[in-house]
Amino acid sequence: MNRPGDSPDPIVPLILSRIPGLGPSRINTICRRFGFSTDVFRADGETFASLPGIGTHLASSITTFLNDRRSFGEAETGVRNQLALLDRYNAGLVTIDDPLYPPLLREIYDPPPCLFYRGDIRSAHAPCISVVGTRRATEYGRKAAALLCSELASRGFTVVSGLARGIDMEAHKAALESGGTTIGVLAGGVDNPYTDPAGKLWPRMIETGALLSEEWLESDITPAKFPKRNRLISGLSAGTLVVESDTKGGALITAASALEQNREVFAVPGSIFSRTSRGTNALIENSRAKLVASVEDILTEILPAHTPLQRLTGLHEPENLDQAERRILDHLKNEPLHVDLLAARTGLDPSALLVSLFELELKRLVEQQPGQMFRRRE
Repeated sequence: MNRPGDSPDPIVPLILSRIPGLGPSRINTICRRFGFSTDVFRADGETFASLPGIGTHLASSITTFLNDRRSFGEAETGVRNQLALLDRYNAGLVTIDDPLYPPLLREIYDPPPCLFYRGDIRSAHAPCISVVGTRRATEYGRKAAALLCSELASRGFTVVSGLARGIDMEAHKAALESGGTTIGVLAGGVDNPYTDPAGKLWPRMIETGALLSEEWLESDITPAKFPKRNRLISGLSAGTLVVESDTKGGALITAASALEQNREVFAVPGSIFSRTSRGTNALIENSRAKLVASVEDILTEILPAHTPLQRLTGLHEPENLDQAERRILDHLKNEPLHVDLLAARTGLDPSALLVSLFELELKRLVEQQPGQMFRRRE
């Protein structure tokens, strides 16, 4: 598991996050200028004001905070406490510059500078599909979510959702029961999977998948944190599937985030008599989501955007393989091989290995099986 010393130092972005007016986008701007060096704490207002999106007023607030012994000291103490809590909860923390940071999440407008996790964060490097919906799921919605998530998991996709009751729980459960991987994104700290206090799902989820959050450990859960959380759900994934939703709700906020992030949006149509299908039907009617009746409706949109011509011509050894991909194929046979053993045999960094395996899956040369096992396609 990753620890603070294995990653760019998280102390800088964590302290900056305590400054009023500094959100993820502005913190990332500052860190791009200074790296993760504590030199940022000695910078003057003019330097901050010259950065995009900061301006003189906010620059003054930043320097006032950093130069005030009390405010800075309280922030520093809070950060030290957070780092100490990682061991208590068997949690990890990665910064945006860490190779373990989820690659698709890094591409959104305002990715979290730091991400807390429990479990295996490398599961976010596999191809991910987010599945969201209402807490008041009908039997139809539960069955649709279970069917589609089971098939997605069996195809090697990591199922991402918000661990909320209803459709979210059904998505996580179906992925697990299919031997697949799933990630829960929380609105509070990863120490508090509040919708599953008895631990019926989350302990199984972190065996191969993860719980993720940008919120501090032991932090309070407030309504404002849920829309922030929803942008992470969509940001982790190539596409978001809405199974059931009324015309308002978190699922539609997640779908809107996906559209803003230039990601695919899918929706399961429902009965015209069901309130829980009014939102999904409206997404389809307004051409904001593709209608999904089977998992193939998702795959036909997700895979072609990444799959080269060789997939269509039936060639099994395309010429555009890089050195890492060729090394992987040299060590993969028809018998499944666990990703950790494959990393040891190829000598590739685990995070880079997962990215290369994803590319090989899209090229139809490698197949992922449950339990992070991979085999070469015949």
